[in-house]
Amino acid sequence: MTHTLGRPDFDLIAAWIAPGDRVLDLGCGDGTLLRHLIDNRGAYGVGVEIDDANILAAIKNRINVIQGNLERGLSEFADQAFDHVVLSRTLQTVRHTEGILREMLRIGREAVVSFPNFAYHKNLRAVLDGRMPVSEDLPFQWYDSPNVRFFTLLDFEDLCDKMGLIIRERHVLDEDGNIVTVNDKKELNFLGSLAVYRLSQSR
Repeated sequence: MTHTLGRPDFDLIAAWIAPGDRVLDLGCGDGTLLRHLIDNRGAYGVGVEIDDANILAAIKNRINVIQGNLERGLSEFADQAFDHVVLSRTLQTVRHTEGILREMLRIGREAVVSFPNFAYHKNLRAVLDGRMPVSEDLPFQWYDSPNVRFFTLLDFEDLCDKMGLIIRERHVLDEDGNIVTVNDKKELNFLGSLAVYRLSQSR
């Protein structure tokens, strides 16, 4: 299956964005997702990125990007300044997990989060074989990985429940980028390599 920009989670995120929506992309990289949302969904986009090379690439991509460290907070952004705050394949690199999720939903009406699922069957097989998993969604070796958290779909949903966050939508993808369509949560957790969530605060 061919996906926009080679990232199947980008297709799902784009479907949640309406024309004119304000989008903040945390850890925006080179700005590829924001450029797509601006050009194809009519969104207004701003990125936050820490890496100098990525910032230069985002500027070349005509993205409004701010240099910032997510771990130090997002106090420069006003309450409800955005419609969507996106954290794509970055939550597992953040130490203050609850803090960043709270900040996302302070700044935005909705939070969009995607992350690799450690309970994916190929990851479990690698561990059983005595190795840390390396895959499309977990592409680093153990010694050079930026990841500081390893968690599963069920773990994340437990955290959302603890924090009182509402899961508006959830899509789970296999390693080929196809949506997994089983209903049983444990089976979904076993078959899904990447998860994409749309969250809001309870009212």
